[in-house]
Amino acid sequence: MKLIAVSAGLGSPSSTRLLADRLTAATLEHVDAEPEVIELRDLATEIARHLTTGFPSARLAAALDAVAAADGLIAVTPVFAASYSGLFKSFFDVIDKDALTGKPVLLGATGGTARHSLATEHALRPLFAYLRALAVPTAVYAASEDWGEEGLDRRIARAGAELARFMAPAGRAGTPDTDTAAAIAPRSLTGAITSVDPADGFEVVPFAQRLEALRVP
Repeated sequence: MKLIAVSAGLGSPSSTRLLADRLTAATLEHVDAEPEVIELRDLATEIARHLTTGFPSARLAAALDAVAAADGLIAVTPVFAASYSGLFKSFFDVIDKDALTGKPVLLGATGGTARHSLATEHALRPLFAYLRALAVPTAVYAASEDWGEEGLDRRIARAGAELARFMAPAGRAGTPDTDTAAAIAPRSLTGAITSVDPADGFEVVPFAQRLEALRVP
């Protein structure tokens, strides 16, 4: 299997690339796949030229083909003006409209402040829904103050496990199957996709019981 990470970081090194690497490593802990990172900053001129001419260079075409052929995709962007970067959006503007259909995608973003943490939900998730990709339940946003914090490590680990589960269903390790999310992701008692695998065992506490525990004696 092939796992592709797309990083739209502009610097070298960049926190965006670091997050992409961390998410890749977390995914590979649960699935056997060949990883590859595509740095969009190295393709910026070629992406702009493709937008204006309609013809990709050989290097850009190879990157687009790699994303289309991937069994799983990690897409990470810096947040500018409360949304994904122009470079990130331009790359997915030139990809074939059917290339991501049914493909499991882990969404990630970086920024200088936690105020942009919902960019993964109001910007990234709708974009990949339009492209008919299967975005995993947990998206990871990393603000500057998050690095080194336990909370970020937990989110990365959870998101990586979810992407691996989408790439290789239980009992079919090494075999991609992205026809439906139901075939891959665990579901809660209500049928909703969840990051908690029922096979691991978990206790459901009734809401009324939770309220009772909060009542002042």
